Amino acid sequence: MKRPALHTMMALLLGAGAALAQEPRRDTLPPVSISGRASEPVQKSYRRMLRGLDYFERERAAVAPNASLRFKLLPRQRGTEMDDIVLELIGRSFDYPLPIALDHSFELPRDERALREDALVSPNRKRLSMTWRTEIRTPGWPAGSRRLGDLRLECEVGLEAGLISNGGVIARIAELFQDSKRYCDRPDTQYLFFTERPLFGVTLVAGARRETLPVERLYARASDDPGLKDDLPFCDCEVLVDRSYFLPLGDHSWPDDTRVEFDYMDDEQ
Repeated sequence: MKRPALHTMMALLLGAGAALAQEPRRDTLPPVSISGRASEPVQKSYRRMLRGLDYFERERAAVAPNASLRFKLLPRQRGTEMDDIVLELIGRSFDYPLPIALDHSFELPRDERALREDALVSPNRKRLSMTWRTEIRTPGWPAGSRRLGDLRLECEVGLEAGLISNGGVIARIAELFQDSKRYCDRPDTQYLFFTERPLFGVTLVAGARRETLPVERLYARASDDPGLKDDLPFCDCEVLVDRSYFLPLGDHSWPDDTRVEFDYMDDEQ
């Protein structure tokens, strides 16, 4: 398929998805428990995020020994302003800002007082306006690609840290397993990854072996999702559909050093 045709298809798909997401909900929609008010900030438990950081330190030697971990903020709804975010660590007796890089990523400090006071990591944005992910990267990897072992660990750490915002079915399925590794090690895991720009394709490369992911693993599977209207408001991919992809994380015929290459919509031909 030529790129202009797919680009047109995605524009129509995403436009339809956005329009559908704004329509009234159907009475038959399955119930999803959402606590709090819409005005509450998109805050996370420091204790839970620290659990993810501890998990990374325990597991990195086997999967991504040279990688570093940062947490990252991503838009969840249209119109969310991602610049000039004030991110704070807030306990009962203290609060202080956490520096955010230009790519909206940040490091989580270890703070015994924050742990004792069950502190919150809180940005000054409304509930469900943003989502969170881990970003685990091995240095020296080629631009426009990621290392598969890093992404395997991202899935596990992300679930341990409780980062999926209003994850709906995906979060509930993951909770059925005893640990994050069991869920992320499945070939059909539904953990969503996001790129910086709209995707045209994703290719796995390991030595002479090269395989392009089918479209079913791109765009949050929106290309063949008859329930797109109902699903988008309950997915933290709501405005990131064109940048989202799934990986066969549990298929270990692809080693951890597999290169995950990205072909973007705006790449020159």
